[in-house]
Amino acid sequence: MDAEQAARPATTHAPPDVAAHVEARGIDHIPLAERHGRPRELFWVWLAANVTFLYFVLGGVVLMLGLDLWQSILVVVLGNLYWVAVGALAVTGPVSGTPTAVVTRAMFGIRGNRPLSAGIGWLTAICYEAINLALGAAAGFALAEHVGLTVSTPLKALILAATAILTFAVSIFGHAAIVKVSPYSTAVLSAVMVGLAVFVIAHTDPHYAPQGPPVGADALTTATIGVAVIAAVPLSWANGADYSRYLPPATSTTRVLTYTALGGFIPATVLGILGVLAGTSIDMDDPQASLAEIVPGWFYPLVLAVIGLSAITNNVLTSYSSGLCLQSVGVRVSRVGAVLIAAVLSVALAAYALFVDDFTASLSRILEVTVVILAPSMALFITDILLRRNAYDGIDLHDETPAGRYWYQGGFNLPCITAFATGVAASVLCVNTTAFQGPLSRLLGGADLTFAVGPAVTAAVYVLLWRRDTGGVRSAMSTSRPEHHLD
Repeated sequence: MDAEQAARPATTHAPPDVAAHVEARGIDHIPLAERHGRPRELFWVWLAANVTFLYFVLGGVVLMLGLDLWQSILVVVLGNLYWVAVGALAVTGPVSGTPTAVVTRAMFGIRGNRPLSAGIGWLTAICYEAINLALGAAAGFALAEHVGLTVSTPLKALILAATAILTFAVSIFGHAAIVKVSPYSTAVLSAVMVGLAVFVIAHTDPHYAPQGPPVGADALTTATIGVAVIAAVPLSWANGADYSRYLPPATSTTRVLTYTALGGFIPATVLGILGVLAGTSIDMDDPQASLAEIVPGWFYPLVLAVIGLSAITNNVLTSYSSGLCLQSVGVRVSRVGAVLIAAVLSVALAAYALFVDDFTASLSRILEVTVVILAPSMALFITDILLRRNAYDGIDLHDETPAGRYWYQGGFNLPCITAFATGVAASVLCVNTTAFQGPLSRLLGGADLTFAVGPAVTAAVYVLLWRRDTGGVRSAMSTSRPEHHLD
């Protein structure tokens, strides 16, 4: 069998991508005959995943940094602009017909991609799965207590297990099930969140003023920390192609970008702002319990139920992508098996956060660290898309032999890896976390500019090191693209 044949097992026949069947495809290339759908579906997929209480919590975190009401709202908006970048990554799905963790082989090389893209993506996904499971389970604990149950450790374990089962069941069924369920879960989540918004706004203190607020340069420094915290979530979603890869290759890239970006930006921004507003009247150190002070007794159980459901819908996408990442690392396991491995690990981490460590502290530590790596990674991906003009050969991306287009030097694309390492180093110099502060951050009075400096350095170095004749890039850029666009 030659290299061309070895690269084409993905085109073998598979059952159709329908909600009632477990998805047969994993990281393999989606043949043209199996492409279907329209880009507007992406809006509902991303909206359902992001109508989540996590953003409400983060809005409160920003306010607790010491900023005033309007400064906090501006920080939430600025941090969530990174959803445009998530939309930009999704445009690679239709043209390549393969998930994000495979597309990035074009950047890092076949071997370099395993630890630097797929591996990092998998670890990040596991962390966020644990965060969502902990959020959902904590809401379940509060709901059980509200209805009069004794919330013992065995009951907590049972609630955590139930949350995990509901989460990973949809992920196991796969892409079509996610697309099918998304509009319905969005409707339920949005209805209750709109009700919550009414009560939050009614109790907002428009004259809120923090005690000892930062001023001048200190206010700007604090704002940069807040933007980094908010930006950490969209930066963790560097997997847009996972949900757009079933679309026909002629699909409009503008619509793919727009629907994906809006599906994340709208709920993240609205719920983040609601968290800021709520922080003017309740204690955001424990927002789930404190919400009982501003909502009617009959509505509070609905809020808790939706907090749990939103954690599940967010985790559905996260766990689905984590399975694809694990396959891309090179682990010989089916997509379903990869999802189950992620389930076991994330449940263990969530149990640790809930029963051993402080959950809020755990959340903060994860968010602080991920920006250092994920911001340069996303910048690298977007730069590569622009340099290649979004020309990725889905068949060649699966050719893992030395003769393959994306093998480069021994399986590694050194210009890309150098740019990524340089960007991460720049991020470390600028970071300001509870565990570590970079020297540039200290020089700038504590400002955390990882969300800006890391991506800028990465993109600049990659452009400087770009080699148009490396690994068949010229032929990739010259690939003809269909003109017909689907709405």
